[in-house]
Amino acid sequence: MFIIFGGLPGAGKSTIAQSLAARMKAVYLRVDSIEQAMRSSGALPPGSDVGPAGYMALYRVAADNLRLGHAVVADTVNPIEITRAAFRAVAIEANTRFVEIEVICSDPKTHRYRAETRLLTVDGLTPPTWADIAVLPYEPWRHPLLRVDTAMSTVEESVARIMALL
Repeated sequence: MFIIFGGLPGAGKSTIAQSLAARMKAVYLRVDSIEQAMRSSGALPPGSDVGPAGYMALYRVAADNLRLGHAVVADTVNPIEITRAAFRAVAIEANTRFVEIEVICSDPKTHRYRAETRLLTVDGLTPPTWADIAVLPYEPWRHPLLRVDTAMSTVEESVARIMALL
């Protein structure tokens, strides 16, 4: 099973994705960790954008683990249809089922507070500011199988809802 998360920074997707992965004993892949490792490696010129490389690396690592029979949880913003289609293609290539989950926070004040006060769990990562989040290109999902609103449910309730779906 490939569980594909998406949603704006600060909406709560990493918290839910990590909790779900722990409960399922699934492989947890976070694009922030991959991208920060690339930045920290010195392989990129200072100040340069990682671009699609982080997502491409995540796709390959996910495919490897899916082919080994592991459940995989992918934690990314997944902001555009091209990345969403690429995730679905990984699942199809690995001959495994997938579920797409969009995490939103429908209360802008709560979302902003979370974005501005969240604890950093990736060493060296500079999180986006609220102003960055507000202008982030983010295409509407055409067909998320499940949308979780963290303004309306706790992490535990969200994970239970996802588990019931799976």
